[in-house]
Amino acid sequence: MAETKANGTPMTHDAPSKPDPDYHPGGSVRYNRASQILRVITFNVWFFCCVIVILITQFIGAPLYYLNRKLYYDWMSRTKQSFGVVITTITQWWSPTIIRVTGDRSVRDQIRQAADGSLECHFPERMILIANHQLYSDWLYLWWIAYTARLHGYFYIILKESLKYIPFIGVGMQFYGFIFMARKWEQDKSRMEHRLSKLNAEKEDPMWLLIFPEGTNASSNGRVNSAKYSKKLGIKDLQHQLWPRATGLRFCIEQLKGSVEYLYDCTVHYEGVRRGEFGQDYFTLYSTFFQGRPPKSVNMHWRRFAMKDIPIEDPAEFEAWLRQRWIEKDELLDYYTDNGCFPEDDSAKEESNGEVTGLHQRGVLKGTKATGGDNWKGPVVTEVRISRWTDVAGIFIVIATVALLANVWYKMVLLTKLFF
Repeated sequence: MAETKANGTPMTHDAPSKPDPDYHPGGSVRYNRASQILRVITFNVWFFCCVIVILITQFIGAPLYYLNRKLYYDWMSRTKQSFGVVITTITQWWSPTIIRVTGDRSVRDQIRQAADGSLECHFPERMILIANHQLYSDWLYLWWIAYTARLHGYFYIILKESLKYIPFIGVGMQFYGFIFMARKWEQDKSRMEHRLSKLNAEKEDPMWLLIFPEGTNASSNGRVNSAKYSKKLGIKDLQHQLWPRATGLRFCIEQLKGSVEYLYDCTVHYEGVRRGEFGQDYFTLYSTFFQGRPPKSVNMHWRRFAMKDIPIEDPAEFEAWLRQRWIEKDELLDYYTDNGCFPEDDSAKEESNGEVTGLHQRGVLKGTKATGGDNWKGPVVTEVRISRWTDVAGIFIVIATVALLANVWYKMVLLTKLFF
């Protein structure tokens, strides 16, 4: 039985000096070879059938681009909702996952647990969202957060260019308006400016823009490069993350500051990943969905920062600001590693004018008793799941309607030939 803290949260231990090759944070393999093959088949049938249905729906609506741009973007948003539902179903059915959500005082009143146990995130309709990058599937859990806010149709991701060449899925992501980066700023700047101008044009439309400032998953190779960067600057290295890249995020804030009020930050940790280890080495697609070894829990700690308080005018000042945020995130991850949970203190400092600024977590990070305030009832613990089964039916509604109309038209043609 897993060791737990007094409050029931699982303990996360440091990695041993010689890691056990049989250790896996998700536990032992749950399914035998035959069951794994069956799971691979059923997963792929469901996932790719849904992807093809969504892609056909996108092509049906594509001509709207030349007729009515507003209607076109609404149509594509609907198909994006469908994909958000699909990735929720594959998690719910093939890799059931516990989500544990905390936040500092700047966001705490926006995170609630519904009567049925589900998560409700009352986040704003427009935001820039940053997060540390642990797994290739980080975006999946963050998209689900958008689903809990009923904004999964307005989720945008900045991601590497090679992903747009994935068969079927890559085309769909281009319809979704995702921003693809070649990691060459001279080439990426004009492309990003074009996409952000479209997101900025309709200031009343919802938009969650996700960017991973680290640019890639935390890994042993990445940590080596991060350590070199620390040495170059003469600063203490991070333990759990890679140093963030500031250029792309700064440009996003510059372009969107007139239509976005807050930058939201999510610190993500996967239960059981020990100090010095990396989630990507454990939670592969195969182990997560087919062997039955998903993360025992995905832990998220949320904060927000007012855009007007972020120093974007000077690149060096912004880089220092972002670096400090990553130091704080590393402390949060260190706290989790030692305690098996994120701190629940009032870690946002409220000034006399009501503004929420900065952090003063040091007391909690040193072990002081955590208090969440009068209205905080503790972490929201729930599962990734569909809240409405009609959302699943919605994936097929357009193509089903087209098929029905085609069938009616075909029968009318037959009747016409019969009587005339």
